Amino acid sequence: MMTLEQTHARSRLLAWLAGAMDGGTGLGKVFAPALTLQLMMVPVPGEEALFYLRFVGVFVGMVGFSYLGAVGRGTAWDLRAVLRFTVPFRLAAGLFCAVGVGVGELAPMWLSVAGADWMLVGLQIGLLRGKWEAPA
Repeated sequence: MMTLEQTHARSRLLAWLAGAMDGGTGLGKVFAPALTLQLMMVPVPGEEALFYLRFVGVFVGMVGFSYLGAVGRGTAWDLRAVLRFTVPFRLAAGLFCAVGVGVGELAPMWLSVAGADWMLVGLQIGLLRGKWEAPA
C-alpha cells in the first residue's frame, strides 16, 4: 500500500498530466478544431461539424482545468474530489468512442481516446484506494 505522501505526490502528477492533456485538447478543439483532429490522426469532418466539435472542446477543456484547479488549490481533498468526480465521465467517454468505432461511426484512431480515458480511470481508482489524510 502507498504511503500518504506517495498517494498525494502521484495524485498531483496524474492531475497535472490529465489536466494538461484535456485542457490542451479542449482549447485546441475550440480554437483550432481541424488542426487538433489532424494531430490526433483522426479524420476531419466538414466545416459544419467543426462548430459542434468546438462545443465538445469546451467540456473537454473544463474537465482538464478541473484537474489543474485541484492541483492549484493544493489540498488532498480537492485532488481526491476531482479524481472521484471524473471517473464516470471518463468511463462514459471511453465507451462512447469504443462503440462509435465498433459501429463504424468513428475512425479506429478514436480508440486512442477510449484507451487514454480508461487508463486514467484505472490509475485514478488505484490512487483513490491509496492512503488519504482525514479531513480537518
